[in-house]
Amino acid sequence: MTYDLATGRLARAGLLDPEAQQRAGEVLDAAKSAGVETLRVLFADQHGILRGKTLVAEAFRGLFRAGLNMPSTLLLKDTSHRTAFAVWEAEQGGGGDFVPMRGAGDVLLVPRPETFRVLPWSPHSAWILCDPVQTDGSPISFSSAQVLRQAIAGLDAQGLEAIFGLEVEFQIFERVDAALDHSQSTMPGAPVTTRNLTQGHQFLTESRYSDCEAVLDDIRRMAQGLGLQVRSVEIEMGPSQFEFTFAPLPALQQANAMVMFRTMVKEVCARAGLHASFMAKPRLENAMANGWHLHQSLLERSTGRNLFEPGADGSLTPQASGWIAGLLTHAAASSVMIAPTVNSYKRYLPFQLAPDRIQWGLDNRGAMLRALMQPGDAASRIENRAPDSSANPYFAIAAQILAGSAGMAAGLQAPAPTTSPYDSTAARLPRSLGQALESFASSDLFADTLGAEFVSYLSQLKRFEWDRYLNTVSEWEQAEYFNLF
Repeated sequence: MTYDLATGRLARAGLLDPEAQQRAGEVLDAAKSAGVETLRVLFADQHGILRGKTLVAEAFRGLFRAGLNMPSTLLLKDTSHRTAFAVWEAEQGGGGDFVPMRGAGDVLLVPRPETFRVLPWSPHSAWILCDPVQTDGSPISFSSAQVLRQAIAGLDAQGLEAIFGLEVEFQIFERVDAALDHSQSTMPGAPVTTRNLTQGHQFLTESRYSDCEAVLDDIRRMAQGLGLQVRSVEIEMGPSQFEFTFAPLPALQQANAMVMFRTMVKEVCARAGLHASFMAKPRLENAMANGWHLHQSLLERSTGRNLFEPGADGSLTPQASGWIAGLLTHAAASSVMIAPTVNSYKRYLPFQLAPDRIQWGLDNRGAMLRALMQPGDAASRIENRAPDSSANPYFAIAAQILAGSAGMAAGLQAPAPTTSPYDSTAARLPRSLGQALESFASSDLFADTLGAEFVSYLSQLKRFEWDRYLNTVSEWEQAEYFNLF
């Protein structure tokens, strides 16, 4: 069927090229054939959370002709859903803080046809991911996919491609109380009350897998139904904790896969009366922290050669050495992009299978970087164990590419690997979001590669969250001082 997309607003503005128009037509045909009634038009926000509107079938064609307007303040929300920027204040002369989206107008969502997915758990409905742009069609420098594309472009210019594999840890709990009382509808909402599906602390135990097989099968099947390349389903270390691993993919595809997986898991579990959490370190008795281990390698496009595969003597290639050195050099500055919450920094504790220092090791699970490289192994790679499962995958993967590339460009060499990652004089990873923000703001790396606006934007967004945390009287303070003074 012909849909005449070439005369639409998006095509005329160059936002939907002829190839995308053809794919959009295929999407419209597929949606009609599958009997899709509603299309969830989404974008990944600054936290890697999918937001958007739902269109009925009659409006699908219009999306590919004209896009869809969306409130711009969705790009300015912190984790409590508060707007973190003074969009209503008059612009001050002489500079000052960067305040985007003044007046709280609209942005335009441009659909990406390749991301269309019919939802296996809701087959009358489908997803499509979009890029938010200004209403005049110009890009938004700090939008999630745009940040990652900027990082990828630097490698493209060198004929290189970064490949990423994922290990994603999370918990699934039985939901005991959904916290729906009126008094619990705060910003953010009151946490739901849960209990474990399993007692846990039985790492990779077969009987525990059998106990949870039904829900894990549901999640695996839904992931595969979305086209996600699941490699394994595992019982993790803690109670009710699980891990899914995914085959290696190029950066943008892997970031898309991560936001789809995280959203799908929460939606499928909620329908079953369960609560899935990707929080870095839940405040629950005996709960373990959730890491998001990013495996990464570097390919030479012209040959397909993995530049991290060591030579016959096992020594690091110059590219692998420079990449490791770059990740280490810029580890503190990158922390906001891979460990984005106040809670993230409660995970960096010794002897918890999470790193607490900035160093690397050869197949060492306590080190920040675990090098998995052998002569003749085309899957040779570096695993960064510092990210956690709450990270915005577009920002986190961009940080890997930019830090690793900077190390190679500067000709840096990796230091000697560690064998005792928790017992050394190596510099520590940031101990708080506040420390991470200081390192991020004082580094030139992201200002030089992503622009000063991005640095100002992310700093303000996360400082808003950090300040709210500092201004909250904690249970620890109440217990420590209320009786004493």
